[in-house]
Amino acid sequence: MPLAPADDAFANRLGKILPAETLRPAEPRFLEEPRGRWTSTATWVALPRDVDEVAAIVTSCATERVGLVPFGGGTGLVGGQLHPDGPAPLVISLERMSAIRAVHPQESVAVVEAGAILADVQRAAEEADRLFPLSLASEGSAQIGGLLGTNAGGVNTLRYGNARDLVLGLEAVLPDGSIWHGLKRLRKDNTGYDLRHLLIGAEGTLGIITAASLKLVPRPTNIGTALMTVPSPEAALALLALARGQLGETISAFELLNRTGFDFLAETLPDLRQPWNTAPDWSVLIEIGQSAGSDPASALEDVFAEAFEAGLVSDGIVAQSVGQSQDLWTLREHIPEANRRIGAVSSHDISVPLGLIPDFITRAGAALAALGDWRINCFGHVGDGNLHYNVFPAAGRTPEDHINQRDAIKACVHDLVHELGGSISAEHGIGRLKVDDLERYGDPAKLAAMRAIKAALDPKGIMNPGAVLRA
Repeated sequence: MPLAPADDAFANRLGKILPAETLRPAEPRFLEEPRGRWTSTATWVALPRDVDEVAAIVTSCATERVGLVPFGGGTGLVGGQLHPDGPAPLVISLERMSAIRAVHPQESVAVVEAGAILADVQRAAEEADRLFPLSLASEGSAQIGGLLGTNAGGVNTLRYGNARDLVLGLEAVLPDGSIWHGLKRLRKDNTGYDLRHLLIGAEGTLGIITAASLKLVPRPTNIGTALMTVPSPEAALALLALARGQLGETISAFELLNRTGFDFLAETLPDLRQPWNTAPDWSVLIEIGQSAGSDPASALEDVFAEAFEAGLVSDGIVAQSVGQSQDLWTLREHIPEANRRIGAVSSHDISVPLGLIPDFITRAGAALAALGDWRINCFGHVGDGNLHYNVFPAAGRTPEDHINQRDAIKACVHDLVHELGGSISAEHGIGRLKVDDLERYGDPAKLAAMRAIKAALDPKGIMNPGAVLRA
């Protein structure tokens, strides 16, 4: 049975059971996504204040078979927050559910609502002398619910894991409107199927996360940051192994950077000061966090010295102050913005086994060269195998000149990723952008299990219809 639209009549009925101002006409910000590739068909948005209101909204949608699309900070890049065709859904935003309910420093736990902004959670942890280590470029606007829904990664995954590794418990509303009170602060709870991990990464297709118990960690007393020039991706991996041997698990970030990214920064954001006149082809940004009494700058200098002797690095900068460290990270964090201003033909969030990263970079570049003349910005969290492999038009041309090649470029990259045993979605999720890719590259047994779970928990298909799995 097809879904019914969230039209004015439905909104009128739903509005009668909700407090005033909870249901509103959808503003443009709820109908767009960062890359401008889709617009939503929705006309109404619900902004509940608590979990009971969320439950009432979901129950009404289930009763009338109306699609429900969760909208977090709107920073997602795979279209999971928008419904571009079919019956207009109801958008639900938890932005008014943004409370930091509690922080337990002795337990290293924070209990927060799904609408809380990541930067606010980080700040609350800092005030308790703790660290919430999830960190990414959009942390000033990304919401916890969306980050958990997509199992976000970020720059600190190497040391602390993805979003799902930082969650102890959840509160959520399931597709029938029932509330799952799973907001526990337990490190061990071996009582059957783990619904927490089922909902994390499901992109709102199995329920609405309304709050979470998050793991905090001790704040590293001393932070060290270095930018080192390497001759190749192979050398970058060898440097990672060397650094791990010397520094152990204190490495929180290990980012591979390509010259194209710095060229784009110079072209689009010239006010950002770069540490060289001519950027190297490859460089690595390393951050470590150590305990009191340590000297991370000295430790990084020791790594550089040994790596230099081994021919793994040729130049480098070790930050001598917090300001210098911030300057280096500012460059890294603005690469996505520079990419956006240049305009990609096709962008890819992929992962491959660490040892195969150099092979992938070499083979992907050669395969794409057969399709045309491109600028490729390959960068990312190489410490955990996640690359952002973005293909741009040659200088003087625009993405619109190559629209008819977008599918061929994506297939070229993703076919190679699949061949190498990698993933076509490392940290951004599937959304609607990659539904076809999931069907093409996904394991048949896994897809069958996913469809069975979806059918069991959401038999009416109202939860974010068309995201992750084809509606």
